[in-house]
Amino acid sequence: MDLRSLRYFVAVAEERHIGRAANRLHMTQPPLSRAIRQLEDELGVALLERTPKGVALTPAGTVLYDETQALLAQAERIRTRVADAAGAATLSVGTLADAAEHVGGRLVPLFRARHPHVNVTVHESDLGDPTAGLRAGLVGLVDVAMTRTPFDDTGISTHILRSVPVGVVMRDDDLLAHRASVSSADLAGRRWVRLPYGTDPVWTAYWTGGGHDDTTPVMRTIQECLQAALWNGTSALAPVDQPLPAGLVAVPFSDRPPSDLVVAWPKTGRSPLVRSFVQVAEDGCNT
Repeated sequence: MDLRSLRYFVAVAEERHIGRAANRLHMTQPPLSRAIRQLEDELGVALLERTPKGVALTPAGTVLYDETQALLAQAERIRTRVADAAGAATLSVGTLADAAEHVGGRLVPLFRARHPHVNVTVHESDLGDPTAGLRAGLVGLVDVAMTRTPFDDTGISTHILRSVPVGVVMRDDDLLAHRASVSSADLAGRRWVRLPYGTDPVWTAYWTGGGHDDTTPVMRTIQECLQAALWNGTSALAPVDQPLPAGLVAVPFSDRPPSDLVVAWPKTGRSPLVRSFVQVAEDGCNT
């Protein structure tokens, strides 16, 4: 038994319903149901009875609920005393454009539940810094970052949260807009967005279609790129799950491998808080 499984059980016991408990825990129902079944298998007893309205505790489940309440309260007291002894802890998190939004709805409550006394600061980078602050200055601006690949990862460790195919963003009245996919040959002669001067060449080559027009204004944000596509027909790449304004579509780009949504940190600076953040981010993507 671990504390996370016991917290899951307490939520189900108090809500008397798997769906409501999943909402309370900011997760989906299948992994919660699996966790409860694993707990029952480990203990060798049935903890819940299914009812037309949800679930009810068995006698064994009632005992576990009472004992778990005391155990979780003691665990919280331990966490508080350790945090007080260590003093105020801070974690600086970098995000690239909308990267954190894809897991933030689950990441924030999960991390706050595990580290309620940690002060988190957030640094948002534009498209000119794919490391989201990890490589800014001599020591970097942040401890850990949520970003996308590919970029020069020298000195940086990454953990893949999920891989997302990319598409070419274009107006929905474009001749190619309703194709199943497009290739570089289909896009010959088109204008591409231009990223800031000095941007990581690996990142630039991937996201600008391999070239740019020097007459195109520099784009620093996703919204600037999307508006350039909408108003001027400028070509831009984006993950296929990128929310788009009305009038734009993302057609899968066959000449690019998927981009990975990653959590990244300096190879020389993986503190306990960073390790915990990475684990929470992984949990947030898997629930």
